[in-house]
Amino acid sequence: MRQQGWLRILAFLAFSWVAFLLVTVKLVRQQDTSDTDSSQRLARALRELDKLHKSNAELNALVLDLNYNPRIDNKKILLSYFQNSKGGLNGPSEEYELSRRRIFSNTKELWYYVNSELQSLVKEGDGVKVEHISKIKDIVGEHYRSLLKDVTSLADVDGHALWRQQESENLSNLVQKRLKHLQNPSDCAKARKLVCDLNKGCGYGCQLHHVVYCFIVAYATERTLILRSKGWRYSKGGWQDVFLPLSDTCLLPNGETTNRWPGHRNTQVITLPIIDSINPRPPFLPLALPEDLAPRLNVLHGDPVVWWIGQFLKYMLRPQPATSNKLDEYAKKVKFQKPIVGVHIRRTDKVGTEAAFHKLDEYMVHVEQYYKYKELTDKIDKKRVYLATDEPKLFSEAKRKYPEYEIVGDEDISKTASISKRYSDQSLSGIITDIHFLSLSDYLVCTFSSQVCRVAYEIMNSLHPDASTLYTSLDDIYYYGGQKRRLHVAVLPHKANGPHEMNLLVGDEIAVAGNHWDGYSKGTNLRTKESGLYPTFKVSPKIETAPFASYPDVTLSTNELQEQKR
Repeated sequence: MRQQGWLRILAFLAFSWVAFLLVTVKLVRQQDTSDTDSSQRLARALRELDKLHKSNAELNALVLDLNYNPRIDNKKILLSYFQNSKGGLNGPSEEYELSRRRIFSNTKELWYYVNSELQSLVKEGDGVKVEHISKIKDIVGEHYRSLLKDVTSLADVDGHALWRQQESENLSNLVQKRLKHLQNPSDCAKARKLVCDLNKGCGYGCQLHHVVYCFIVAYATERTLILRSKGWRYSKGGWQDVFLPLSDTCLLPNGETTNRWPGHRNTQVITLPIIDSINPRPPFLPLALPEDLAPRLNVLHGDPVVWWIGQFLKYMLRPQPATSNKLDEYAKKVKFQKPIVGVHIRRTDKVGTEAAFHKLDEYMVHVEQYYKYKELTDKIDKKRVYLATDEPKLFSEAKRKYPEYEIVGDEDISKTASISKRYSDQSLSGIITDIHFLSLSDYLVCTFSSQVCRVAYEIMNSLHPDASTLYTSLDDIYYYGGQKRRLHVAVLPHKANGPHEMNLLVGDEIAVAGNHWDGYSKGTNLRTKESGLYPTFKVSPKIETAPFASYPDVTLSTNELQEQKR
């Protein structure tokens, strides 16, 4: 009954938002050269805004009533966390969590659409119309942020906040315990092993993802991962110069039998190629999730594969004491504190090859949006940006153009990221530092075409129960190099509106190519083989699973679970 009440609130939110924006866009899109008609359209639009304002007030009153109504005999009925028969916490239903996240996502998609349409109208309109449209855009932006706040608040007051935190910790501790068990066999001489060479010819973020891929294959096949890293282009001493070894007991690739991938189950040592060359391709490559964890992750997280990748990075990137001390000293040096938005701007060799050029202003638009959103609930004493970039001059540009912001970061780190210095010890220290503090930021604005940005986002998701909404990418959606396809499933039909769009029937699966951040995504309909654009709100993500090793003997003990509750 409680969840049905919340679902009604979610439906009320969605209906109010959609109704308002459809009316607003329709009014603004009507082409008429008459100034009188323009004024009338603006007046009608403002009346609709007033109606939505009243609807929002009703919604806020409803949430407050649910929280503080004295007629509720026991407030804990709504807000407390009920224990199940095993002493754990009862979580929300999958239907509730997916519905809550879907409304949040679709609210953003509708804003992308309306914002894109209004921007195009500004380019087409004359001075008077531009002023009217800009005013409407500002007011729509206010309502958009208010609705996001209302939807987000449901997760704080629906009685499941503690469950989300505890479920995330339980799952993380379980995966970390499995990885520790895998990497520390009782007899290294007899253990089955998977050898991974840290010699992929690419940058730091790419090499981290190479090790993650190796680790996932090792986990799936229940083989101890042996990382050969001597002579690593970033540090000649290897991985252990900056991070703890992946094993305390088993570091040598020795074995009675050795073969290249895929080898045989009874082959003791198998050597793994890079993900681009692996053949045959196993079913458990990213973005696949383990069958035994996927159901729980689907309830817990908005993009479960990001959480999954983050768990491997959590184990891999345990710093050596010297590395940890450097990070602590740097935090004091730059006075890193919250609230803060992490901004990563990749330039140099990426621009024109793997990514388009984006001005600083394009990033800062989203930074400002985030702070306006936060100011609805929190008093912001100082707006801060942690700036990470390989373009040193951006620090002076940011400080000059945005004096109301405190720009945190180190221009010297940017200089070490230049192509000529990229593989020096200073560069390695700098990129480790930037990724660490980007991941600690409250929100991330970057380009997902950069692996550094994606690594920071993955680590961020190992620090929160669900950080899948705490970012804006100016270009790509999240992806993993060499991944299996990302799938959407149509939940609403769509009739193509022109040759650039494609038709959808409910249940169609779409291989996703990307999101255009204007209300539309691009992909290929696997049923019709047709490629084109489709409205993003008409689909939902589909999780693919694979049969990984399930580690039945590695579980969390009662004492470990009780310790987490404390």
